[in-house]
Amino acid sequence: MQNHSSQSPITYRDSGVDIDKGDALVGDIKPHAKRTTRPGADTEIGGFGGLFDLKAAGFTDPILVAATDGVGTKLELAQQAGIHRGLGIDLVAMCANDILAQGAMPLFFLDYFATGHLERHVASEIVAGIADGCVDAGCALIGGETAEMPGVYPTGGYDLAGFCVGAAERGQLLSKNMPKAGDAIIALGSSGIHSNGFSLVRKVIERAGAELDNPAPYDAELTLATDLLTPTRIYTRAIQIALSSGALHGMAHITGGGLIENPPRCFTDNLTADLDMQSYELPAVFQWLKSVAAIDNVELARTFNCGIGALLYVAPDAASQILVELNEIGETAWHIGTLQERSDDQPSVSLSDIDTVWAV
Repeated sequence: MQNHSSQSPITYRDSGVDIDKGDALVGDIKPHAKRTTRPGADTEIGGFGGLFDLKAAGFTDPILVAATDGVGTKLELAQQAGIHRGLGIDLVAMCANDILAQGAMPLFFLDYFATGHLERHVASEIVAGIADGCVDAGCALIGGETAEMPGVYPTGGYDLAGFCVGAAERGQLLSKNMPKAGDAIIALGSSGIHSNGFSLVRKVIERAGAELDNPAPYDAELTLATDLLTPTRIYTRAIQIALSSGALHGMAHITGGGLIENPPRCFTDNLTADLDMQSYELPAVFQWLKSVAAIDNVELARTFNCGIGALLYVAPDAASQILVELNEIGETAWHIGTLQERSDDQPSVSLSDIDTVWAV
């Protein structure tokens, strides 16, 4: 057996993992976690698990709702552009909005950040963004994991995942049998592309020969990177308003699958969502994507949110008041359609006049 005793010792840092840097990052994270404090939460970072007291949060007989997600290949553009903070908001939004779609309120969040080589300022920016998102969603950041894995991720590369838990009192969750024919459909405007469809976005950028740090081809006041990386909108306040009315029957979070696959996820098969595409203007970024890539209208609608981050199905006699209240808090909200009885030959979603309105 070869004697290695005369060779110099190898440390964990020599293998590519810097424990000291990780410890310093925990110090960076603690104040961001603190600002997400809410009733029921212990936001002290550093233990082996995060704690949450449902009774202290005001619940009597709660049902828990959990969601997990990432931000997809939007990561690639963020890493190219050096714009990281918004990804943290995206991460929270993708989970929190799914919780809201069940009629539950987000309570706490945990994140997972994995990288090949820990760049402290990058990780700190992302966690700051996660805290931003938690504040907006009304949930507490109670823990997470930072993994430095050289050889698994390239230098400068990283990945994100998030996990959110929410709750509603027993009997108050939204269900598929609640929406009815005649319900009004309210659209909540998106803040942009959100976090779906970025593999196609990157192909469009390549075809157009566009540069991320140049002005957007459709808006000279913004760089392309700034606009494409706009964080996902979080709809906690909007759903609180709709739920408090007692008239909210369903919510569809418009994520992967766009306006084709998401609207039917929260109503029964005997209904169809008739969406009037003349009720709003397709945002410029989607017009640009469609034009450059010659994307078919249906393909566009099933890939992107097309300017609509969520759909609410509400009792028709309450729709006008809900719209007033939503617009008062700064939401871009409008009446986009109606739930109708579905015949055998109808699709579950009808995008009325799409070919006329989305002609580019």
